[in-house]
Amino acid sequence: MSEIKVNSIKGVGASAAAITVNNTDGTCTANLTNKPNRNLIINGAMQVAQRGTSSTSDGITTVDRFSVADDGVDENPTYAQVDVASGTTPYTLGFRKAFKITNGNQTSGVGAGDFIFIHYQMEGQDVASSGWNYTSASSFITLSFWVKSSVAQNFYGYVRTKDGTEQRYPYETGSLSANTWTKITKTIPGNSNIQIDNDTGAGMAVYLSPFIGSTYTDSGVSLNSWGAYTSGSRTPNQTSTWYTTNDATFEITGVQLEVGSVATDFEHRSFGQELALCQRYFYKYPTGAIEMGLNRSGGRRTANAHFPITMRANPTVTITTQFDDGGATIVPNTINTNGCAFLQSTSNASNDAPSVNVFDANAEL
Repeated sequence: MSEIKVNSIKGVGASAAAITVNNTDGTCTANLTNKPNRNLIINGAMQVAQRGTSSTSDGITTVDRFSVADDGVDENPTYAQVDVASGTTPYTLGFRKAFKITNGNQTSGVGAGDFIFIHYQMEGQDVASSGWNYTSASSFITLSFWVKSSVAQNFYGYVRTKDGTEQRYPYETGSLSANTWTKITKTIPGNSNIQIDNDTGAGMAVYLSPFIGSTYTDSGVSLNSWGAYTSGSRTPNQTSTWYTTNDATFEITGVQLEVGSVATDFEHRSFGQELALCQRYFYKYPTGAIEMGLNRSGGRRTANAHFPITMRANPTVTITTQFDDGGATIVPNTINTNGCAFLQSTSNASNDAPSVNVFDANAEL
């Protein structure tokens, strides 16, 4: 019987072993590119945009799960889900959508408190149970994404933990060529000061900023190392070239955060899978009447709606379109993570049943 004894198997020219063997018990660790459910980011390919494809408002207003904030801009930026152009590298890798910021016209210069940034928040339990030993400097997560800017410059971002004494890990993209997609990869170690609670609250967030002003930055901030988070020292000082360029654009797609020190190929999930994952945080009931029946005393009508996915927390339910038969307003009533009831606010003696036509349920972090 033949036997081969090795410590590891490494590809020619590779910097890390593909397979590492434990010499005591014979088990092995492998860096695989096709592990399922490895991406901690939901909607990283920017496929789902339940709220719409374009907005000038802050928050999660277009692409699901990706939030934006801006302040001090003279003309509101536009945030949009856009197509990835054919022939580009992201396109050939299967990416068809991107998240795009188009800057407004900046006529009053740069204010210290000005900013535009993108951020994504993760539930603590998803990070805590991911397999990352986040308190160990020898255990890693790897962030990767594709980015394109109409202005050639370096940009900054940071990873921020949200439990206990908050920590931040600043990083940079390096100098980007104008209008060219570039893949960014950052391998991030754990740190003994990190706390991640095993709950449904925000445990960690990823930030990327086209620009944040000097109120929030510090020249003494060290890149690629953990430190206590403070509002005034998020990243090193940032150049304002992109920010002061009228109609400058900034796009991202293919955002992936995974356990390990290697950036594997992006985990493409089907649209249906991504939609279901997004609906844990936000559900938009499509146009279609939920008709209300007369089953309360005093002529008040009710109806029930069930969410397709159990939501992260009891959501805020907002009715955006309703048929108010007889003038009686319909309001959300009993709300839980699985559904809600709708109730007429006053009695209505009409024989024609009112209905809820469109509503949103929001349980975002």
